Amino acid sequence: MKKKISIITNTQAVSEKTASSVENAFEAGGYEVVRGFAEDAELIILIGGDGVLLRLIHEHGFPKSNVVGINTGHLGFFQEVAPEEADDFVEAYQNGNYQIQTMNGVEIEVRKGNKVHVETGLNEMVVRGRPGCLIHMDMSIGDSMIETFVGDGILVATPAGSTAYNYSLGGSIVDPRLTLLEVTPIAPMNTTAYRCFTSSIVLPAELPISLVPDKTNSADVQLEFDGFIKHYKDVDCMRVKLSDKELKLVRLNTRDFWTKVKDKYL
Repeated sequence: MKKKISIITNTQAVSEKTASSVENAFEAGGYEVVRGFAEDAELIILIGGDGVLLRLIHEHGFPKSNVVGINTGHLGFFQEVAPEEADDFVEAYQNGNYQIQTMNGVEIEVRKGNKVHVETGLNEMVVRGRPGCLIHMDMSIGDSMIETFVGDGILVATPAGSTAYNYSLGGSIVDPRLTLLEVTPIAPMNTTAYRCFTSSIVLPAELPISLVPDKTNSADVQLEFDGFIKHYKDVDCMRVKLSDKELKLVRLNTRDFWTKVKDKYL
């Protein structure tokens, strides 16, 4: 039975041209190539920007297949290959000249009475209050109460997401070989009335973060993750932790994370 390759692309002309080239190269190597998502594919090739990868996760879950991105978008931080390198990538993959980098998502449990809602993101989980309003929350790490947060919100990033919104907020870039969560405040209050951390907090992956909204102000919560938004009313508490769901990204042996950081951000 032939090994199966799945190709998912956006609608740009350069993406379609790249997809056709990659498809022909893999078929010449004896692979079966399908367009669109295939759960039983050995490899899923995403052609576009980082948004193509994030849509894959939220439309199909965290697939068990290996995933690689070919960047025809803008920043393309998750994308490993440039269009002009596509043929070289096909050869490297067929020869086994690559590594698999596993990335876990971040998960939040939202409790409302007896109901629990679970959301998962790859990059980050942002907790805000009602639009235009400060949110008041008691934040605990593990079993320790840390602070009563007052501000625009709190972001919890994975190492994968440390270079995204977290970085724009002044959070640290985290090497993806580390397993941890980074908590970054968004416009925290720091006055005689309210005292909040104003810098990021880096936590071991096994320590969950508990957030309890102050119902005397508002228990309405807005969650933002990977460009998606969900609204919850009358929230009792939330628990954020590293997810068991994981993404398996193909990384070429010739690539280095910190070189990519330098090329993309400096």
